[in-house]
Amino acid sequence: MTSDPAPYPSRLRALLPDLAPWRTSVDFRRLWVSGTISNFGSFLTHVALPVQLKQLTGSAAAVGAIGAVELLPLLVFGLYGGALADALDKRKLIVWTEAGQGLLSAALLLNALLPHPAAWPLYLVAALSSALGAVQRPALDSLFPRIVAHEHLPAAASLNSLRWTVGGVAGPAVAGVVVAYAGLGWAYGADALTFVASVVLIVRIAASPAAHEAAKPSLRAIAEGARYAWARKELLGTYAVDLAAMFLAMPLAVLPFLADELDANWSLGLMYAALPLGSLLVSLTSGWTSRVHRHGRMVVLAAALWGLAITGAGVVGNVWLVLLFLTVAGGCDMVSGIFRGAMWNQTIPDELRGRLAGIELLSYSVGPTVGQVRSGGSAAWWGVRASVWSGGLLCAGAVGLLALCLPKLMTYDVRTNEHAARLRARRAAAVPART
Repeated sequence: MTSDPAPYPSRLRALLPDLAPWRTSVDFRRLWVSGTISNFGSFLTHVALPVQLKQLTGSAAAVGAIGAVELLPLLVFGLYGGALADALDKRKLIVWTEAGQGLLSAALLLNALLPHPAAWPLYLVAALSSALGAVQRPALDSLFPRIVAHEHLPAAASLNSLRWTVGGVAGPAVAGVVVAYAGLGWAYGADALTFVASVVLIVRIAASPAAHEAAKPSLRAIAEGARYAWARKELLGTYAVDLAAMFLAMPLAVLPFLADELDANWSLGLMYAALPLGSLLVSLTSGWTSRVHRHGRMVVLAAALWGLAITGAGVVGNVWLVLLFLTVAGGCDMVSGIFRGAMWNQTIPDELRGRLAGIELLSYSVGPTVGQVRSGGSAAWWGVRASVWSGGLLCAGAVGLLALCLPKLMTYDVRTNEHAARLRARRAAAVPART
């Protein structure tokens, strides 16, 4: 006689997120709550800024140019920010950059309150915000492996994704209403207040000084991190796949124009919220991710499906189907992100985490940034919907080609990978010493 299948409640619990990092680390909880609050506010601005540029210029290319002004700060400060994260106290870097972001939101508020708001401050703030984010993100990413047990890192990646998607769903949805009925200033002002709350939480986190083995910030230190990344072909594959997916198929810059073309201006906030909604649905059912060991294959599969879903969003002419495809795309992007994060966090040594986090920042930030320029420019030349569906098809093809060229990415297994095994042994040896 065969045993009965697992009870329904047990199967449901297996799908729910693993809360072990939340239960075992008070600093993780503080960072999680802080990030949820500030992300919500940032997504308010994420919608309000392109809407204001559209109002001021009426040009898809001008909206897409936001990506161009964000690119150089990302390239410069992403790599140097990684070196700073390895050499300085990570908590201090996070606090000061978070406070700086709050001041930039206040500057957007002041510009919006002027009788005749100017367009150039929007580009300036976008560039400065990109620089601060590029300095902060490596410190933030490299801090989590210090405050979370090694075996809980995939669960922490899922919970961090959930934190982002909560703000990503709620922020754009609220922003669409706020911008339409209250005005841009309310969106920018609320964003500034969320950064105040976030800083109050972060200052309570324990100090996180540099590792003894960490190099001082310099071009030589940055080059050392780049050489390590180049030698790790499975890591290189995650960077390449994400760059291709985001550069070729990120549609955010043209969403205001897509809503116009579909005669559904009311749907703009929902369009911006659809991608993070898909991510949220995956995060809420991410318990299965801890049981997957071949992370590289999941990264490739999810990126290819992201491209196909974006293709669908560009082909269909019904706004509800567009929202459905964008939601599916967001879910695929989250699956890719969870397994990229697991590969990075479970294999990179502590003394190199900041610099590698800087390279990771470029891989998942430069793609969307340049992708805004691509989508905005191609929409101006060939039309909005053609810009969306052609980018999705190119993405799926590019990801398939990269999978063929990077066999180490496809064969990666966290149970047998030498770098993961070495880091597990190092963390296990460190626990008795701390005790």
